[in-house]
Amino acid sequence: MNNLKLAVEVVSAHDLAPKDGEGSSSPFVELQFDGQKFHTTTKEKDLSPVWDETFYFNITDPSMIPSLNLEAFVYHYNKTNGSKVFLGKVRLTGTSFVSYSDAVLLHYPLEKKRFFSKVQGELGLKVYVTNDNSMRASNPLPDFFQNNTYHIPMQDQTQLPFPDPVLREIPIKKTQPNRHTFHNIAKSNKGEKQQPNSAAAAAAAGMPNVSFSMNEMKSAKPAAKVMNAFAGSASPVDHVVRETSPVLGGGKVVGGRVIRGNIPASTYDLVEPMEYLFVRVVKARDLPSMDVTGSLDPYVEVKIGNFKGTTNHFEKNQSPEWNQVFAFAKENLQSSILEVVVKDKDVVLDDVVGNVKFNLYDVPRRTPPDSPLAPEWYRIENKKGEKNNGEIMLAVWYGSQADEAFPDAWHSDAISPNGSSSSSHYAQIRSKVYHSPRLWYVRVKVIEAQDLVPSEKSRIPDAYVKVQIGNQILKTRPVQSRMMNPQWNQDLMLVAAEPFEEPLILTVEDRLGNNKDETIGNVIIPVGSIDKRADDRPIRSRWYPLEKSMSSARDMENGKQKEKDKDKFFSRIHVNVFLEGGYHVLDESTYYSSDLRPSTRVLWKKQIGVLELGILDANVIPMKTREGRGTSDAYCVAKYGQKWVRTRTVIGSISPKFNEQYTWEVYDPSTVLTLGVFDNGQVSSSNGNGNRDSKIGKVRIRLSTLESGRIYTHTYPLLMLHNSGVKKMGEIHLAIRFSCTSFVNMLNLYFKPHLPKMHYVKPLNIIEQDRLKQQAVIIVSARLSRAEPPLRKEVVEYLSDSDSHLWSMRRSKANFNRLKNVFSGLISVAGWLGEISTWKNSVTTVLVHILFLMLVCFPELILPTIFLYMFVIGMWKWRFRPRYPPHMDTRLSCADVANPDELDEEMDTFPTTRSSDLVRWRYDRLRSLAGRVQNVVGDIAAQGERLHALINWRDPRATAIFMVFCIVAAIVLYVVPLQLMFIAVGFYLMRHPKLRSKTPPAPVNFFRRLPALTDSML
Repeated sequence: MNNLKLAVEVVSAHDLAPKDGEGSSSPFVELQFDGQKFHTTTKEKDLSPVWDETFYFNITDPSMIPSLNLEAFVYHYNKTNGSKVFLGKVRLTGTSFVSYSDAVLLHYPLEKKRFFSKVQGELGLKVYVTNDNSMRASNPLPDFFQNNTYHIPMQDQTQLPFPDPVLREIPIKKTQPNRHTFHNIAKSNKGEKQQPNSAAAAAAAGMPNVSFSMNEMKSAKPAAKVMNAFAGSASPVDHVVRETSPVLGGGKVVGGRVIRGNIPASTYDLVEPMEYLFVRVVKARDLPSMDVTGSLDPYVEVKIGNFKGTTNHFEKNQSPEWNQVFAFAKENLQSSILEVVVKDKDVVLDDVVGNVKFNLYDVPRRTPPDSPLAPEWYRIENKKGEKNNGEIMLAVWYGSQADEAFPDAWHSDAISPNGSSSSSHYAQIRSKVYHSPRLWYVRVKVIEAQDLVPSEKSRIPDAYVKVQIGNQILKTRPVQSRMMNPQWNQDLMLVAAEPFEEPLILTVEDRLGNNKDETIGNVIIPVGSIDKRADDRPIRSRWYPLEKSMSSARDMENGKQKEKDKDKFFSRIHVNVFLEGGYHVLDESTYYSSDLRPSTRVLWKKQIGVLELGILDANVIPMKTREGRGTSDAYCVAKYGQKWVRTRTVIGSISPKFNEQYTWEVYDPSTVLTLGVFDNGQVSSSNGNGNRDSKIGKVRIRLSTLESGRIYTHTYPLLMLHNSGVKKMGEIHLAIRFSCTSFVNMLNLYFKPHLPKMHYVKPLNIIEQDRLKQQAVIIVSARLSRAEPPLRKEVVEYLSDSDSHLWSMRRSKANFNRLKNVFSGLISVAGWLGEISTWKNSVTTVLVHILFLMLVCFPELILPTIFLYMFVIGMWKWRFRPRYPPHMDTRLSCADVANPDELDEEMDTFPTTRSSDLVRWRYDRLRSLAGRVQNVVGDIAAQGERLHALINWRDPRATAIFMVFCIVAAIVLYVVPLQLMFIAVGFYLMRHPKLRSKTPPAPVNFFRRLPALTDSML
């Protein structure tokens, strides 16, 4: 039975139009949805009414929600004739409905009924979908309103798929067809529920499915063009991006195109097909006892050639159930016989219970979307050839990485050829998909406290408030109040992550002395109960009682207040606490951010495309030594938006082949995909790095540099900075495609603000942004490290560039060079004008004089000439546009010219671990550099102060001369045409060198003699 309901909270309205002839109105709201109609009470003589009424609509068919509209009509009730006058309306489409956890109060501007209608004001609504059985649908309208409804024609609405995030959070008991897709999102075996499919709902409505979800990729795509890469000259030859021609699932890349040939269309067309032999060990039954005690500790060993994998063993269980899958790569099939051996775990030597053998030539092949192969019971054969040792259920088949069993399978890449298994570290090497938590800013405004009771009644408390969420602690400034009612009026910002596990703790403390504080009271507020807002509208503040002990505050939080404490006198604190949903919580630099959406889901825009990434293979240098030879245990992590993906770890190979494909939804083209390659330090602790995963390199790809629909297949160098300089750690081979589903929406985004509206309405200062960003990175890394396998802290911090705010001499030089390159065009133009004014080339100077006369005489040609020149230059450079995504540039980064000491300073931790003498020397060097910057800033300030000195009479003679010049210039400019003045000034500046003096001109000398404020500085 369907229990879905649409809840509509009609909160308030503002600034409604007066309609009663007396400067006021008596408004009420009428709601219409899916043939159901309700209305609020009528507020007499109120242009800003407050209703706070909730209505529930029955949802008969959830698949039809996208085609339905919720309409809210605001009317003025006329008592004299019993009619109603239209004041405005709000229409919300079904695609904007969200679940209760994401619902926030939004104020919608009222729309007009006709073009010339006079409508003003806003209506505050909170709309969400709920599945709570205790909620009943509201009563219908009485006959009066049914008969006097003012009908407004509805426009035809295009049916769209219902948002998947809402359906995922609201369970609907409706069967959906099972669909097998590529493994771009790994699925867990436990606790997984089948999610409703928006594509199925769209197909049922008779409409084509044109949207891409996060779990599926569009199949049977047409052949896509592949960009060619040309090595640039800005970096060394081995540090550039190179174009490749791999054979992908969609065909071979030849001459910039994908040639399919006889290759069928595939959903994983950005990776190379890899064949695997899959063995699913389900369970066994009726196993014989092997020990003297009559017990059995069984486990299964799957072996082919020198490669073998083992399941977990069960103690004293003759009917165990494993349900584990083994995947052997085609290149690891060293034998034509697959042997499944059942063994008994023993202290000294494991006993063999029996085995089952398969000839690989008889193994069937399975290709998705075929259903999974059904396992069968096989009799176990002992050493004597007898088949009376029980049975084991197995399934054996050939498949590829598109098989749904691939992500959770045990891979032959996880063992070395000598047969030593790494199954004990199996949890650390699997491929997984992670979702970082949704982050919110928590704004706490500490206003005041009343009736504080310090321990010493005679002293005035020096009180301050400590605000804490988890490990985040902020403090207000201390305030003294003789009335025991201190006032702070101070805003504090913290970061919280869904689900809100940590509460907000407010502690009022009295500062008794240095490092000696006394707690006056505590209050605990669950973050989940705090109000949310999506704009800058004020939220009502509240008073909270202060408890002396933390345990009493927790009891108050849980509603366990004792009866004897109900009438007890409490100190209390006045605070305004709410969750800021209109901001985007920055957990990475804004220059290469992968997600710019606000925290609240209500403000999210529609997706504009899909990003597909195929991680093919890599070549890395040895990162550790194992059995006397250099090797590496490499894996990749890619991050875009809230979705993190991790490939499986390939054990003991410096040329790992991953061939895994992933997909992301794209909401903004000005975002960056970040991919890092790491060496797994959890497989073996002999790497000497304290079990930390070593960094091999990183790749950033900006989506706005990709052309829509094209496949980019390139190898990217993995570069790392070490104390000795920049070092190439290897290469990563990627295939990337950005598919745009709405070209118009993508172009429209280029004219929209980069960040959500709240960042401009109520901006955060730079220092606060950096602090909140560091806290967000800490929260994200802590949450992802709790997954299985964990995404380690050093991995998250490396991909998020958490240390980009630290000082680096190399980066300072690079930024200064970038600044020079930005102004190089202006410097070149200034140099060219200098050559013109000095008549270095007489012919060019004469032509410039003629052009100058034309522009002065016809000023309407100036702007068209500038824009035409820019168009010609832009079209000329189109021939030399980059043909591949930009990558790390060692020359631009000044990595090739940095000396070892600068690199050692950059690699140093914070706080420093270097010797005091070295730190003192670096500090003196930094003081010298800062002194030069200080002098430059002082010189710039002095020039500005001289401009101010022209009219502030600091030098009375100079100001008098300037006043005389101003009055004379005003009279001359009033009499003489302006064009003539421009010609005279231009010809004077371009005069012949014979008419110039070697000393500076009079205006320059006059300006340099003006006084600055440098003589007033200490």
